[in-house]
Amino acid sequence: MLEIGIVGGSGYGAIELIRLLKQHKEVNIKYVFSHSKSGEDIKETFPHLQDNINVPFSSLDVDKVDCDLIFFATPSNVSKHFIPKLIERGIKVIDLSGDFRLKDPALYEKYYGEKPAEQSILDKANYSLAEWSDINNDSTKIIANPGCFPTATLLSLHPLLKNNLINKESIIIDAKTGISGAGRSLSQNVHYGEANENFSAYKLGTHKHTPEIEQYLSKLSGSDIKVMFTPHLVPMTRGILATIYVDLNEQISEEALHKMYIKTYQNKPFVRIRKIGEFPKTKEVLGSNFCDIGIYVDEERNKAVIVTVIDNLVKGATGQAIQNMNILYGFNEDEGLNLLPVYP
Repeated sequence: MLEIGIVGGSGYGAIELIRLLKQHKEVNIKYVFSHSKSGEDIKETFPHLQDNINVPFSSLDVDKVDCDLIFFATPSNVSKHFIPKLIERGIKVIDLSGDFRLKDPALYEKYYGEKPAEQSILDKANYSLAEWSDINNDSTKIIANPGCFPTATLLSLHPLLKNNLINKESIIIDAKTGISGAGRSLSQNVHYGEANENFSAYKLGTHKHTPEIEQYLSKLSGSDIKVMFTPHLVPMTRGILATIYVDLNEQISEEALHKMYIKTYQNKPFVRIRKIGEFPKTKEVLGSNFCDIGIYVDEERNKAVIVTVIDNLVKGATGQAIQNMNILYGFNEDEGLNLLPVYP
């Protein structure tokens, strides 16, 4: 059994990791770390775990922790202080925060407003969009798990960029997220009175997922790519819906583009391509690790619209992290993740 620890134990990410990992046949949850709640019984924070997990909250001591792998389900500016020592001790890490996603430390400082990790440690991190991952157990020490908006966006755009089908200067991303993406900490914009019956755009031009999206697309295409990305907050708990607009480089029919997406993802168990004329809704992936994609081509204007949905807490965070773990250790890719969406 793989012995694991979870840091950030009182947050939404940690509780989703616990929910999913309890279904996993190959792992044992040895530690749940929470500095603010150290010594408390986990069911005091999460009563729904009564009699399901008997691991108390504890504080992370990097000199004493003894396990194979640690998930960091923490805000940014936390994991980078612990990970260097952990990997020295041979403990692998999957980081769900943004501390190791960006290879350029200047971009991290600009978008996250914090001092970045040392370049030597950043160079050891492997950004792993699971469907297109190159991680392996021999050389991978740190997995930088993608953000929620980038996951939906990159899975949508990967086939188009890989096949050089779009104008690289015409990418527009219009994305909506539920309020759980902001985490469990309180802030004004996710207060019930502010978020309920409201719909707002936020962080235009400054969202920290923008350079992450551009970094991946630029590497994939071999040229510098900039995108127009507008995130929106909608009054629902979970889910992301991204609508992506692109100009096509060549005349291609909707049927041909649809076939290309199906072929691209035919061996990827968590990406589902909808039939022509059908577009996914957020509730259709709720609580699951699926990414559903719908495709439309305006043949007269030679443009394509890609509509993608994920659960931001699962495929956009914890589910993908477990999928990455499965790939890293050679487990079945869907182990612990073979759950149907919750509907309605």
